[in-house]
Amino acid sequence: MASTFSFVNQYVIVISLLLSTLICNVNGCFTSIFSFGDSISDTGNLLGLQLSGSLNSTHVDFLPYGSTFFHHPTGRASDGRLVIDFIAEALGLPFVRPFFGSKKRESENFQKGVNFAIIGATAIDYAFYEEQSEIDAGPTNISLGAELEYFKKFLTSLCSSDSDCKQLLQNSLILMGEIGGNDYDFAFFRGIKVEEIIREFVPRVIQSIASAINELIELGAVTFLVPGNFPIGCSPAKLTLYQDSNKEDYDPLTGCITWLNQFAEFQNKLLQKELDQIRKLHPHVNIIYVDYYNLLMRFYQSPSQYGFKETLKACCGGGGPYNANPSMICGDPGATNCDDPSSYVSWDGMHYTEATHRWIAKTVLEQLSSLCPPLTMNMHKSVFSS
Repeated sequence: MASTFSFVNQYVIVISLLLSTLICNVNGCFTSIFSFGDSISDTGNLLGLQLSGSLNSTHVDFLPYGSTFFHHPTGRASDGRLVIDFIAEALGLPFVRPFFGSKKRESENFQKGVNFAIIGATAIDYAFYEEQSEIDAGPTNISLGAELEYFKKFLTSLCSSDSDCKQLLQNSLILMGEIGGNDYDFAFFRGIKVEEIIREFVPRVIQSIASAINELIELGAVTFLVPGNFPIGCSPAKLTLYQDSNKEDYDPLTGCITWLNQFAEFQNKLLQKELDQIRKLHPHVNIIYVDYYNLLMRFYQSPSQYGFKETLKACCGGGGPYNANPSMICGDPGATNCDDPSSYVSWDGMHYTEATHRWIAKTVLEQLSSLCPPLTMNMHKSVFSS
């Protein structure tokens, strides 16, 4: 009896070790990152298209963009690193390379990750905007669906068979967004009423995100980070666009526009409801919702706790009460930038500083650490030591 009991114990231990290794390899300790989205995650795709002659130069091509960490413009819409950069560092991976503009796309150059996120991208397919004559969908005309098509075509160069591709994706972390912010911005900046945006845009954005996730699951992906929308009522650009003397429009604690934040919360609830449905259909898949809204609201409610001195003004801009003058934006001649970006939440009125991205990444990595215990140690080294 004793020998049998001992054998069973040893067998259980071996199986447990194998399972823990499998779970860590497949669902936690990722070998690569694949990213989709817009300017929040773009590590150089728009810049790559501009350098190739496909698009004209934009403000992100010039200093002070990139000045804090890289000391030169990299195509990132910030003064330094983005959330995706901190995640890659914590996972022991290189910064995720942009798909567009790379001179070589051999598989060995992209095995550890590829970024398809691009500044100006929409969640809704461009065909929808072609029918909306009053809305300009930006300079790139690239949607989440288009990014996914680029990915699927490129995936065949990374793996030799369907089973190899599934294996690659099982060991990968998928960053799905943030995406959808541009869809709403294009509508808000054209003066479309919030009721129409809720009716016409929000369901399409949610469905586009869900469709992309489902397609990637079919290809073999099992771990997703899916951020929600930001507290857009605190954005210096939105505060500039909608500034008025009606005090009831503003949160007395933060100074943010209440109805815009309520819109973001509404969208996020619908997104989370849709993600719950996907989880029910695919119980083996890890879908981590990243609550960007409530995370950033902490910065506006208690800025000093996170080292911020300025929450509603952009660090870099062309003046005005929120330093978000639409006629002179960051990177334009005559625009100025603050002495210490780390004390500002907003970089250019639309995007965040590296300091803000660092705090966001800390929370994201804490969520990921449940799938990959080594991250508990690595994230402190990568996020707070550099």
